[in-house]
Amino acid sequence: MKPDLIDNRNTVVTIGTFDGVHIGHQKIIQRLIEVGESKDLLPTILTFFPHPRMVLQKDADIKLLNTLSEKEQILKQFGLENLVVKKFTKDFSRLTAEEFVESILVKQLKVKHVIIGYDHHFGRNRTANIDDLKAFGKQYNFDVEEITAQDINDVAVSSTKIRTALLEGDIETANSYLGYPFIISGIVEEGKGLGRTLGFPTANINISENYKLIPKQGVYIVKSTIDEKTIFGMMNIGTNPTVNGKTQTIEVNFFNFDEKIYGKTLTIELLERLRDEEKFESVDALKKQLLKDKTNALQFIIDYAQ
Repeated sequence: MKPDLIDNRNTVVTIGTFDGVHIGHQKIIQRLIEVGESKDLLPTILTFFPHPRMVLQKDADIKLLNTLSEKEQILKQFGLENLVVKKFTKDFSRLTAEEFVESILVKQLKVKHVIIGYDHHFGRNRTANIDDLKAFGKQYNFDVEEITAQDINDVAVSSTKIRTALLEGDIETANSYLGYPFIISGIVEEGKGLGRTLGFPTANINISENYKLIPKQGVYIVKSTIDEKTIFGMMNIGTNPTVNGKTQTIEVNFFNFDEKIYGKTLTIELLERLRDEEKFESVDALKKQLLKDKTNALQFIIDYAQ
């Protein structure tokens, strides 16, 4: 959790989950930074974790596009340094709208400008709306800027579309809505060594956050940065049915790379999906397919790099 500001300035704040930090969110971030520069305010995103539905709806099986660390990493790439994460609890959900504004926005974040959607609701039972926030703004001396309905719809629709696209294996559509390649992050663990026996040694990626959305099983072209070098490869999400595997794994075969990286945390960017995972008649047939996959991946990487 990061409950504190990175410096002591007054802030311009927007509030939301910002799951995916996609092209709709990026418009808001850009506006946040513009206001920060023009008014000498610290651009700040206020978000909540766990996701409110995880707390208030115990049966909610929510899969998110980003882990908290991924979200912070992506926000930094878009120039936003200050992500404030408030722990969401049942007690927190019972704060009245004015308690939330006074204790969080005014006292903790020292807010002077809020950028928020016309349909944003907050406070106990989400009873307060943007008109209430504007009234609080006059009372506590901060401005409220409304995000248009069109931009809000862009934000709402594309998050859902990204999740759907990833679960269908449509990485191209997902990446177009994100504005950058979808990422997964995890620690490299030692696997069973099957890949190495096939001539395709793999890094097994363990994702500890069970709320992270994993795309459809299959073979993907990927890239990662390892020790400040860009390394391409291909990744399999699946159960290795050819050798009667039962548990889903995420394994990456990096090209022209043979260093020990156990224990490292890697961020993997998914560039393209090659095919579904298949059960082959033999290990030799699997190896032949992997050679074809590598040829196709290398051709894609040549085009991608141009």
